[in-house]
Amino acid sequence: MATERDALAESLNDLFLNLSTMVKSELQGANNHLELLEKMNLRVGEEYKEFGDVASGLRVFVEQLKSKSGSFDEYVRQIEAIEDQVAHFESVISMLDKYVSQLESKVQSACRPPQ
Repeated sequence: MATERDALAESLNDLFLNLSTMVKSELQGANNHLELLEKMNLRVGEEYKEFGDVASGLRVFVEQLKSKSGSFDEYVRQIEAIEDQVAHFESVISMLDKYVSQLESKVQSACRPPQ
């Protein structure tokens, strides 16, 4: 009977040892997953920080472009005024061209000898 008890105790001891090894392995696997997630979170945090730095640099660049383009506004207004003046001159030249053509035809008809 003592041998049966020893065999039973040994079997139970093996069972508990195997069970504790299994639980320990499961916990180690969960711990490994959590460590991996932590590393991934740190890496993603670093990348987002880099994106923030890039976005900040782009914001400064856009502000500089805005200030530079603001200085061109006066030139754009001057160019538009010149375009308006050129359009007005073209219409005046067209009218003068018609008038000169009419004058030329009158002069030619006046200079022709009568038939």
